[in-house]
Parts: sequence; structure tokens; C-alpha cells
Amino acid sequence: MYCFKFKLSLVIILGLFSVNSFAAVATKQSTAPTWEKDKPYSFTILHTNDHHGHFWQNDIGEYGLAAQKTVVDQIRKEVSEKGGKLLLLSGGDINTGIPESDVLQAKPDFMGMNSIGYDAMAVGNHEFDHPLAVIREQQKWAHFPFLSANTYFKNTDNRVFDAYKMFDLNGIRVAVFGLTTDDTIFLASPKNTDGVEFRKTLPEAEKVISQIKNNERPDMIIAVTHMGHYENGEHGSMALGDVELARGLKPGDLNMIVGGHSQNPVCMASPNKRITEYVPGTPCAPDQQNGTWIVQAHEWGKYVGRADFVFLNGKITLENYQLIPINLKKEVDNGNDTKRLEYYTSEIEQDKKLLETLKPYQDQGKQQLLTKTGELIGRLEGDRSVVRYQQSNMGQLLLSAFIEKTNADVGIMAGGMIRDSLIEGNITYRDILKVEPFGNTVVYFELTGRELVEYLKVALSKKQGSGGYTHLKNITLAGNTISDIKINNEPIDLQKSYRITTLDYLAAGGDGYPVTNTSPTYVDTGYRDADVIREYIEAHSPINAADYEPVNFILEK
Repeated sequence: MYCFKFKLSLVIILGLFSVNSFAAVATKQSTAPTWEKDKPYSFTILHTNDHHGHFWQNDIGEYGLAAQKTVVDQIRKEVSEKGGKLLLLSGGDINTGIPESDVLQAKPDFMGMNSIGYDAMAVGNHEFDHPLAVIREQQKWAHFPFLSANTYFKNTDNRVFDAYKMFDLNGIRVAVFGLTTDDTIFLASPKNTDGVEFRKTLPEAEKVISQIKNNERPDMIIAVTHMGHYENGEHGSMALGDVELARGLKPGDLNMIVGGHSQNPVCMASPNKRITEYVPGTPCAPDQQNGTWIVQAHEWGKYVGRADFVFLNGKITLENYQLIPINLKKEVDNGNDTKRLEYYTSEIEQDKKLLETLKPYQDQGKQQLLTKTGELIGRLEGDRSVVRYQQSNMGQLLLSAFIEKTNADVGIMAGGMIRDSLIEGNITYRDILKVEPFGNTVVYFELTGRELVEYLKVALSKKQGSGGYTHLKNITLAGNTISDIKINNEPIDLQKSYRITTLDYLAAGGDGYPVTNTSPTYVDTGYRDADVIREYIEAHSPINAADYEPVNFILEK
């Protein structure tokens, strides 16, 4: 099998840090604690986040809920045999990412999480990729609570979800409350958040912590959040994240944050400095801010985070922390111009019973990918010999979808990101995935007119025939120089701010495009490109290819 333990000789990194619990906090009930003096209590917190539909292993056998169950079951057995208890928490975003899950509204994911034994989850912004009626159906599927203390029905004091849940771990009373990024109102479709508001997370955390202290006699308080871990609190244009939350509370108010949203492994190189390229299977030291431990386990079920605690006389000590890779693999050079895949650690067997439970969902999801999404009149041209040399109606349709989703002024993408054509007739989701197979996400950012001109100098320098050849929407060159630019048929205003939409690959500098994902105005919507295109086609079907011809798009120089 495989090994979990770096039984922290990582003491050097963690130093067996301790944080005060709330056992000594006076409550209205002022009831004596349920734990015994001088008796140590062991318990373990396991966590994942940003699952995004990955109930099934990927094409090379990485992650998947069946392998995750093997890991969790073994840890649960180990902890139980030592007299301890275990909590399994999710930082949210169960929805959106894998077509076989998306078409089933993540039902297989929730069924798998039930089998593994999740105890609670934060509500992520991608839960609102669905209307509330679907979320309520997902809550029925799940055998664990959805938590969000700051999500309210608009203009009321009524929360949409439970604020917190209490757990008894052998007499240690643990409160778990949830928070959802208040950026959700911008990241989710307005039709899905109609009548809902996402209040600022810090005031709501203060409110619910006070309520828990007064009513529940907690020995430990954990926030399960979907807010993001931003190194040293530098969150840019995004809403406050976990670091800012911990710093904003009174010292000792919060023992632990189990996070999500930023989708990174939170493994610290030094105070306020995260390891940028974490290697699976190596030691991982969680962040600590203002007496609060902060953890996050990357994304997609790639890891299960494990935190082992000991409670003694009102004090909680973190004895061990690690990220357990779930069948993650690396390329190894064979030395003869070939490579092979090897596990970073040992192979984890998939739980056979859960695999059998999930397989019908996998098969059903694949079948539903063949369901009609819309209808096409004419042909949308995506052939390599076209899209790498000239503007195409396919590029115009794709960018139209991205613009509509983000309310952007301008759309930009590279021809190499278009991989197939669509022919007249019915369009299925599988057809769309052939056009956009890479799973990029739709992003946007702001540029002034002057900055946009500089951006276009780089983008329009891409040679014909290259994958970087630029496709543009709502931009024309009125003359024969780059200074003669029009945005939506209006001369560009060098002082005005324009919203630009593209895909995360280009925003990260892919194909030599300007790096824009470090901009304080940058927003990754988290929506997969194929899903945005499908939504657009459903809304505008039948699609007439002639409506997307790039007439007089860029004049010859």
C-alpha cells in the first residue's frame, strides 16, 4: 500500500505549536466542560476543497473519489484504534468542471462524498452555477450540511444555509461554521443569485463566533470557508480571504480555517511566504495567522489534507500535518528520449464498492454528452488551416459567448485554442468539447485605452500560421496602423477603462501574450470555456453562422 506519515520530524517546521481553545470562555450556560482534567484527547481533521466534479479518476488514473475513500477509511480506522475521532470537511465548489458530472448536476459527487463520510462543507461560489432549487436538491442528496453564515435572503435576517454545526469528538465540542466569498455576487449568474446576498465575511464571522461562544460551550472553533488563501493577505481586487479573516478576528477567537477557492496547496516556506511549486509527498507546513491554523488542499481531490490534534486541559496542539497525494504521477525520463509516469508516492487502490456505485453515473454522464444542446444553420469554421491564418466565424461565436458571460467590452483569444469546426445540424456538448477541449476558464480584467493599445501591439504581432494568431471581437482597425483603433465602432478613448475577456491560459502569458493574471482587476470566473459556449448556444439557438462573419474585421496593412 502506501505511507501516510511523516510523523513530523517536521516538528522543526511545526514546532508543536499550540493554540488556546475556548474551553475557558465563559458562556451564558456556564456549564462545566465535558472533558477530564489532565487527560489528552486525540482527534483528526481531514479536508479537501474545489472538487469541481472530479468524482472519477482522470485519464492517467489520478485522484477520484474511489481512491480517496481508501485513504479516508484507512485513516479513520487508524484514528479509531487509538481512541480518537475524525472530522472530514470540504471547502466547497463541488460543482462545475467535468462534463460527466456537470450534466448530472454533481449527483455522483455527492453520492461519493456520502460514501466517504463527509461531515460538512462550505458553500462555494460554484454551487451558484445552479439556481437555488437545484442547490436544495443537492442538499437532499448530501448526508452532510451545507454551511454559509454570510449568505442571506436579500433584505432579511434569514440565512439561506445553516451557519454552523456542532460535533462531539469524545467529549471535545467542536463548532464548524461556514463562509462564502462575497465575490459570489459577481462570479455567479445573476439569475441564480436573484433574491440572495453575500454579506461581508469578517463581520459575519464575528457574529457567528459570538453566537457559538454564548450558546454552545465550544472547545474548538473551525471555519470552513470558500474565500481563498492570498499570500500575506494580498488579495488584490478579490474579496477578503482566509489570511485577512484570521488577522481581523481577536487572537484566539478561531482555531482553524479549512479553506478553498484559490485552489492552491497551502504549504508555507516561511511566515507569509507560500511554497510556489509544492512537490507532492513532501512535508507541508500550514499557514498560521493570529493564532489560527489555515489549510487548503489544492483542488480536484488531488490531496487529502490531514491535521492531527491533541487537546489537553483546554489547550489544542497540532502534532502532525500533511497533504496526502491521491495517486498523483510525475514524468520520469527513461534516458532514451522517452518518458514514463511514476507515482509520487505509492499507488492507492480504488475502493471497489464505491467504484461500482459511481460507474453507472460515469456511463450516464457520457451518454448525456450526446444530448442536443442547440441547432446550427451553416458551418462554423474551426479548421487549423483557417483559424491560425485569419479571423473566423467560429472565433466570433466563441468570443461572443465569453463577452456575454462577463459583460466585457472586448474579447481576445488565440487561433490555436480552436480545435474543430461545427457543421450544420444539431450540436451536442461533445461537439463543443471537440472545439474547446482544454478546459480553460473564462477570465476578465480591466485595461485603460492606452494599456489596451500596448496589449494589442503584442497580440497582433503573432504570426499567421502560429497557434498564437489573434482573434478579436468588438475591435477594428479603422486605418492601417494600430493607433487607428475602434472599440464597438467608437474611437478608442486612451483614458477610459475597458473590460477585456479571454481565457486563463492567455492571461498567464500563454503563447507569449502579456501576463494579465497578476492585475488587481483580474477575475477568474471559474467557468469552463465549453460550458460558457454551451450556455450561449442554448440561449441563442438556432445559431446562424452567417451572423458571426468577421466583416471588415482588420484591414490589410
